[in-house]
Amino acid sequence: MTESYLRRSLDIKTPLSERSLFLLGPRQTGKSSYIREELGDIPRLTYNLLDRRLLLRLLADQGLLREEIEARGLYDCVVCVDEIQKCPTLLDEIQLLIEERRIRFLLTGSSARKLKAAGTNLLGGRARTRVMHPFTYSETAGTGFSLERVMTSGLLPPHYLSTSPDDDLAAYVDTYLTEEVSAEGLTRNLPAFARFLQVAAASNARMINYTNIANDAQVPRQTVKVWFDVLKDTLLGFEVNAFTGTIKRKAIGTPKFYFFDLGVVRTLRRLPPIDEASADFGEFFEHFIFMELRAWIDYRRPRSLLSYWRSVSGAEVDFLIDGKIAVEVKASKNIQDRHLSGLRKLREEGLCERFFLVCREDRPRKIDGIEVLPWQDFLDLLWTNGPD
Repeated sequence: MTESYLRRSLDIKTPLSERSLFLLGPRQTGKSSYIREELGDIPRLTYNLLDRRLLLRLLADQGLLREEIEARGLYDCVVCVDEIQKCPTLLDEIQLLIEERRIRFLLTGSSARKLKAAGTNLLGGRARTRVMHPFTYSETAGTGFSLERVMTSGLLPPHYLSTSPDDDLAAYVDTYLTEEVSAEGLTRNLPAFARFLQVAAASNARMINYTNIANDAQVPRQTVKVWFDVLKDTLLGFEVNAFTGTIKRKAIGTPKFYFFDLGVVRTLRRLPPIDEASADFGEFFEHFIFMELRAWIDYRRPRSLLSYWRSVSGAEVDFLIDGKIAVEVKASKNIQDRHLSGLRKLREEGLCERFFLVCREDRPRKIDGIEVLPWQDFLDLLWTNGPD
């Protein structure tokens, strides 16, 4: 393992030893380096579909995959195909090889949208799916981690480790988000899509209002819905559904939306570096905790559900895990009684088993049964034992 590589919290060796696996994630989250550094020689054969000549050969004749595997006598082993969404018809051949030669395929990509659009069924349950996220706190804790640094650079590996994150983020937004992702949405109107991204970023961590976003982006409402679907399918954003299981207080059912990286949001909104004096610090702090929860679920408990709760009267709790663990996020260094209001009102429903308030205080304490934890303590608990 190279000295500069940071070991990731995601483990795919175990599921890959049992069956094929889709490893999905946006560009530059580190999928290729993860496979190279942590899987080593487990893949017996690798196809990188970013190789244009190889891609054209496979598009013309998917049978080449079978012929090369048979020529090597491969059986009951792992074969890796990188950027599988560039040749979705290859999945038919892959399915046969899974059944006939017991090959376990590691299929990586930045989007499941093209696979779905091509009418594929993602191997009909023959493969599991894992999502690669940007760095997490547990992966970077030994690198001089600071909230201000993360809120400026984000946690995509090349940007987090860069000496010029602003330049790298600008290039990422301009070349990848605007051009490649707009192609996923089947639009040639790049200026309109760029406006949409900026408006969507301004609505980050808030309830989705398609009409307002459409008006601000100057595009039809239905187009906005399609483009949000593109962001979700390419894992560039996540919809957090509302928890509506409360009885005493009627809940709002509108989902929230979070982009996949803090640095990307800051760049899209053209904000200066975020520090604790910034008016946006609280929102970015909440977004940071969301990304940790999202990554923890995808890495450790893929079947768990992350939601939020807000009553029609305005009481709110930022996150619920499986409707049982309530997590409120406050950027304050001095938690007061008013900060506990949403958790207390949710507790009256008798549905949740544990209540956390994650903040920037220095020491953990418990107030009226609610665990008030410094964010570092909460994340250490999350990644070590889980919040149960």
